[in-house]
Amino acid sequence: MSTPDSHSQNRNVLEGILRKIPGFKGYLEKEYRRESDHLTRVWMADQLQQSKADLDNYMQSLVDQVQLDDLPAFERLRARIDKLISKMRGDVRGYSGFFDYVRVDEALLEKVYHHDQMLMQDVEVLTNSVHSTTASGQSPAQIASTLSSQVEALQSKYDHRAEMLLGVGKP
Repeated sequence: MSTPDSHSQNRNVLEGILRKIPGFKGYLEKEYRRESDHLTRVWMADQLQQSKADLDNYMQSLVDQVQLDDLPAFERLRARIDKLISKMRGDVRGYSGFFDYVRVDEALLEKVYHHDQMLMQDVEVLTNSVHSTTASGQSPAQIASTLSSQVEALQSKYDHRAEMLLGVGKP
C-alpha cells in the first residue's frame, strides 16, 4: 500500500518540472495524499468484499444442514459488511483540494493516515476472523456474535475517521 510520502515517487519528468513551480509542489503532494486515501479505502473495501465469500460459503453450509434459524443473524452481518463497504467506496477523498475553500491541517491528515493504518490492520483481522471462525467448530450463534462485534468495532473506528476529518473527533 502506498504511503503519502512514497506515493509521489516514480512520477514522470513533467511532474518533476512542475514541482519546481512555487506552490505546485504542495498541490501535487496533497493530490498524492488524496489518491493514497482513496487507494487505502478501496483496498479495505476489497478485503471486506473478499471476506464475504467465506461468509457466503458458511451460510450455504447452514442451509445444507437445514440450520435455517441461524441465517437471519448472518444476513444482518452480511448487510452490515455491505454497508461498510459502500461507505468506504463512496466517501469523498480525505480532504479539500487545491481550489476548495476549506482546508484541512496537514498534521491532522497525518493522524488520519495513521488511523487508516490501524483500520487496515483491523480489516485484516476481521477478514482472517471470518475465514477461521466459519471453519471452526463454534456454534453459528457464537460465530455470528463474534463477527458482529468485530464489524461493529470496525464501523465505529471508520466513523471516527470521518469525525477526525470534520474536526469533531479526537485524533
